Parts: sequence; structure tokens; C-alpha cells
Amino acid sequence: MIRVEGLSVNFGAVKALRNVSFEAPTGQITAVLGANGAGKTTLLRTISGLVSPQSGTIHLDDVALVGMATENIARLGVGHVPEGRGVIEELTVEQNLRLGALSSKVNLNEGLEEQYARFPVLGERRRKYCATLSGGERQMLAMARALIAKPRVLLLDEPSLGLAPQVTSQLMKAIRKLCETQSLTVILVEQNAKSALRIAHQALVLHLGSVVAIGDASSVADDEDLRRYYLGVVVT
Repeated sequence: MIRVEGLSVNFGAVKALRNVSFEAPTGQITAVLGANGAGKTTLLRTISGLVSPQSGTIHLDDVALVGMATENIARLGVGHVPEGRGVIEELTVEQNLRLGALSSKVNLNEGLEEQYARFPVLGERRRKYCATLSGGERQMLAMARALIAKPRVLLLDEPSLGLAPQVTSQLMKAIRKLCETQSLTVILVEQNAKSALRIAHQALVLHLGSVVAIGDASSVADDEDLRRYYLGVVVT
């Protein structure tokens, strides 16, 4: 479980997060929703140690993460797939996956075959340079690169960004299946609230760095005021 309590982050005079508190249980997807500038990406970057908070705590089970180096947080089992996918275009699919396994103790060959079985298209393109991949294939690779280290927690930042609706649907189903089969704690940042709420167990809605709602995903999806004023969609 990830437990966040009283988390506040400032960038100069800008208050990016304001006293944010929530729990992300093991084996569940917590969707983090809100408009641009709500603080969603900052929240993930703070959990993974890329941003230092002004106040508050973050725990992975009983281990305090605030103040810990990013690489040590990763070694504890926190995988972070940043917005924009971040694959290295000059390397092949397999070379990118090997990078994901560098800081872990997994058996590399077993890890590679596991990811190729999970994402067959990556196995077909293992020798291809990433510059030749489609947007959906790059997103699969970014996820596989995080998963090869066998994380306990998976932080996903806008995985559907720029993808076609059909590819987005396939990706969301893959995320839900991963959560169920691997007992992962998943924190999913998404502007596509409709897709995120369909697969999430609970949802956290941020507005200008503050929590305006938190609850099970179906309750958030059914709240007309939240949809209109904070999510900007009609969820059916």
C-alpha cells in the first residue's frame, strides 16, 4: 500500500500540491483525475522521489519514502512510467527493456520472455529501433520496461496521451489485467477520465493542488457536479 499524508509541494510561489492525503491499496487501481495544472504529475514525481515536498509523508507499507533517493525508491519496487513514454528511440526494443532491468535482481532472460508474452507485439519487434514504433507500441514498451523489474507499485502518467480510442481501450484493459494478476498497487494519472474510471477501483480528484473528492470510482463517475466542474466529461 502507498499511504500519502498531508503532502504539500511548492515551486517557488506556486503551490502545486496542498495537504494531499490518500491511500492506494494493494491490488487496486487508484485513478488521479483533474484538469491541466491540478498537480497530478507532481504527485507521481513526488512519490517516486523526483520532487521533494515541503511537508507531508509518503509510506510504502511501513517504509518512509520522503527524503529517499529516487534509485532507492525504485529498488523498493516503485515503477514510474512518465508522461510522454520516454523510450530511447536510438535503441532497439530489447535494449530498452534491458535498461529497465539494470537496477533489479531479476533473471534478465526470464524477464524479457515474460514481457514478450505479456505484450506479443514487442516480441515481434524486439530487434526494431524504437523510432519505428507506433504510439501504442511505445506505450507498451514503456510499461514493459517498468514491469521487467517486477515492481510492487506502478505509477502511470497519462498512458493514453495521443493514442487512438481503440488503442486506449486495449491499453486500459491491459492495465486492469496487470493489477489483478500481479497484485500491483497502481496509481493512474489520466485526463481521459471516462477510460480511467471504467477500470479504476477508486478515484482521487485534484483541483489546483487540492483534493476535492475521493471515493470509489463508480461514485465519482456518478457525481454530476464532479464531472461537470472538475473532469469536463460526461461519463456513461
